[in-house]
Amino acid sequence: MSDQDKSSNVVWHHATVTRERREALNQHNGGVFWFTGLSGAGKSTLAHAVEEKLHQQGYRTYVLDGDNVRHGLCADLSFSNDDRKENIRRIGHMAKLYVEAGVIVLTAFISPFRADRENVRKICGNDFHELYCKCSLEVCEDRDVKGLYKRARAGDITDFTGISSPYEEPEAAELQVDTETHLGECADNVFNYIAQAVKR
Repeated sequence: MSDQDKSSNVVWHHATVTRERREALNQHNGGVFWFTGLSGAGKSTLAHAVEEKLHQQGYRTYVLDGDNVRHGLCADLSFSNDDRKENIRRIGHMAKLYVEAGVIVLTAFISPFRADRENVRKICGNDFHELYCKCSLEVCEDRDVKGLYKRARAGDITDFTGISSPYEEPEAAELQVDTETHLGECADNVFNYIAQAVKR
């Protein structure tokens, strides 16, 4: 499904409690901070570490994690290229709703294709920030936290990013962090970036 397939009978309802009022109550702006990178690059680990730091400082946050979303909202989707595109499209619109609620949303998705990430940028506009968790395939495969690379190498998983399906690195990410080592330092860098980006 594409955004062009929307029914012409659906009209956006404008709430009396606006985003601006919610952000004033929060004392910070909302934003979408899109962590992308290979499986095993540390996206979820980093997103949750940063959320913890933000939460302790009084920020309103939520992490959208790839595996968690596929348990519900996107449980009907496979890992084919078309379904991955639809997965990211849905997440983009959900992230935009969080931003309208004045929330800082951190997303942890491989999101391997530039065009899909750029589509989310179009959905979210200036609220979208691409954060590239740069980590070599060798290190990610050595970590193999979920045992997925081993299964992909054995042919048990098809269309696996980095093995049988490509990962397209960001060309102009707002922030790039080296997650091969020093995840704690990466968390500090991302926290500082987000705090500045959502400052009122």
